[in-house]
Amino acid sequence: MKVSKFKGDKQPSDVYGRHRSLFMINFITKTKIKLMETSKKGKENEEGYESKYKKKIKKKMSQTAAQSREVAEFLSGQIEQGDVYPQLYDELQKLVASPVITESEFPATFLKCLATSGIETNLKNCVYHLMRSKSVEKWIHEHTSGRLREPLAYVAKVQAQWEKRILKSLNSMCNELSQTFAKPRCQAQQQEFVTHWEDLSALELDLSLFRPVYSPKDFLEVLAQLHSPNQNPCCTSLSGQLSGRPFCLIQVPIKTADLSDLREKFQDLSLAEPHLGVPQVDNRGDQLEWERYQLGLKVLDKNHAPLAQEFLKRGCPHSLRGSVWAQVLGCDLTEKDIVTYEELREAVISTDIMLDKLIMKDIQLTAANDEHYFIFEDIVYKTILCFSRDCEVATMFSCGSSNPPKAILRGKQPSPENYVLYPPSGIIPYHGMSMFCAPFCYVYTDHVQLYFTFRAMYTRFWFRLNQVSSHPQSIIGLCALFENIMQRNEPELWRHLLSLDIQPTRVVFRWIMRGFSGYFPPTQLLYLWDIIIAYDSMEVLPLLAGAIVSFRKENLMRVVNLAGVEAVLGDLSSLNLVSLLQLALSKDN
Repeated sequence: MKVSKFKGDKQPSDVYGRHRSLFMINFITKTKIKLMETSKKGKENEEGYESKYKKKIKKKMSQTAAQSREVAEFLSGQIEQGDVYPQLYDELQKLVASPVITESEFPATFLKCLATSGIETNLKNCVYHLMRSKSVEKWIHEHTSGRLREPLAYVAKVQAQWEKRILKSLNSMCNELSQTFAKPRCQAQQQEFVTHWEDLSALELDLSLFRPVYSPKDFLEVLAQLHSPNQNPCCTSLSGQLSGRPFCLIQVPIKTADLSDLREKFQDLSLAEPHLGVPQVDNRGDQLEWERYQLGLKVLDKNHAPLAQEFLKRGCPHSLRGSVWAQVLGCDLTEKDIVTYEELREAVISTDIMLDKLIMKDIQLTAANDEHYFIFEDIVYKTILCFSRDCEVATMFSCGSSNPPKAILRGKQPSPENYVLYPPSGIIPYHGMSMFCAPFCYVYTDHVQLYFTFRAMYTRFWFRLNQVSSHPQSIIGLCALFENIMQRNEPELWRHLLSLDIQPTRVVFRWIMRGFSGYFPPTQLLYLWDIIIAYDSMEVLPLLAGAIVSFRKENLMRVVNLAGVEAVLGDLSSLNLVSLLQLALSKDN
């Protein structure tokens, strides 16, 4: 890891000057050791193996160690380029200049002080967040070969067609309504936005002609037409004859987990241990919440992201949830974040983007029309409008199968240097997008912290729900998992719905695509999102969808049409989602 001098650095003291060389060597060594410990182990014990296997094992060890060193070097560079590095470097300068570190015993005293100063924990958190964002294999591939693309050509083709369709719809709307993609706001408009920044819903805008670019239903139709060219989309009907109607809606062969795999993965839920999201008997709930609150304070005091992630598995007290989420997602508020948010606010005020109207229209149709979230309408406006201007959001396209939309600068020729991201975030607003933001209003009172946690959550999880991808955590993978769970555990109900020409996936798709936001009360929904963050997986969404359908099996077996199915599954507010998940994962189920 190279160390460069930052602007504004003070001249190091004489003590630091004496230790500079030795300090940097040990700091680099310590950093790489931590990085290599986090990645795959580079060496295994050779003792006990037969001699004929030793060469093969030694070769494998050498390859793994080489990969670990490569990842360590790459992640070291990532940390150096990160926002945390200047502060980390400054803290290390102060640490190495302290009198407790002696020149004669520099390595031992330095490493001891590093462990007790909290700097080592910060370094571990940096590595944790980098390794959590991508697997070791992806880091290696990206470092050596560039961006990892969609492995299935026919899936990548459909994704490209879907992107073109969205842009075509957007262009068509602009032409119909005589709108421009982006333009500077006049002085009067800027002043109006400044005046109404805290109550943007008071702006008098005519949005009656604007419509969402696409809805979950539109996206579902695209996924329903997707199938492998090596697979016959037809299947055997209930009578044993070939039918043109597929047995599953998802026709992409994706390996999904079965219930035993999910029991192992969500072990704390399957063991039915006390959870804050489950009502307790004999007034045990108050005691459990107090115990979890005291434990949560200790976890936050440690400032160690993996520990906070583990804490979320059994539910987080509401008063601590904001701090714990920020710690796990790596978005603790800094001075730079406050400056960034102010810059995004200025960008909203100074520039009129056509997508602003689509964002406001979506909020009016969803969050502002929801009994739980309408009071936070203005906060959602501010958050999503700033989100659309944030270029940092577009970095998520490096780990996905989609490409950010681009537009040509006005008056320029269509050449690569004249293309720009549109919008700067790369996210075209769609119907229901604001519902990913609204629940955060129950977690944070600080709007800046709310924004950065929402951004971290979206770029970590939610963006995959709007991509045509074969990734296990994509909407296709999650729907395939739901179908797998239902077919194996509720075959009678599955066949009954198919006999009525009802695809169960069509019924639950809107739940999964929204992360159940708007379908459960916020107190219940936030426990579900605790689980998603804790296990770093959205597989809990199709699991919950399957549990709900299974729980209402008796009523569903009596329906004879789609309207009856939607009536049975229309209201979920009376259900306890954590109890349903525990029931679904129970071995006695």
